[in-house]
Order: sequence, then structure tokens, then C-alpha cells
Amino acid sequence: MESVLWYVLAGARGGPNRIRILRALDERPWNANQLAAELDLDYTTVRHHLDVLTDHDVVKNSSDDYGTMYSLTDRVKDDWPLVEAVIERVEDD
Repeated sequence: MESVLWYVLAGARGGPNRIRILRALDERPWNANQLAAELDLDYTTVRHHLDVLTDHDVVKNSSDDYGTMYSLTDRVKDDWPLVEAVIERVEDD
């Protein structure tokens, strides 16, 4: 899990936005449109980051339909202290 987090959060230019998305999803499930509005990001940018996070089993979606809700995977919820530790180190760099 740690190596996946480092890859998706620190190994790419999109890391800061992915961190923002994870923090939002830690509060509650959101759909891509809601996240885009809440985080003041372009919808296609949010979709890209959600696809990357989904592909790496960091977030899950409720379906493939329009308006699908995204939430953290159980694996990420269980390891949230690790997620926060990686985020803290990424933000300190």
C-alpha cells in the first residue's frame, strides 16, 4: 500500500490534486461533478485523477453510470494513518 500511495501522490504532477480528492473522500462519498465544484477543478481533471486512484485500488466507485459516487476503499480506510503519513511527507517536500 505504501508504494502505491507514494506513486499516486508523490510520483506525478497530479499528486496535490489527488491529495485534495482523498481528503474530500475521507469526509464523505462524492461524485466527480461534486468534487470538481467543491475543489474548484475542471471535471475532466477530476475524472482523470479518480481513474488513476481507482486503477490503483485507492478509491472505488458505486457503478459505471453517470453520477456514480466515489469513496475510499476499505484498504485505504484501514490504513488511513499511513495515508496521512505519506501525505504529510509529500507536502513537506
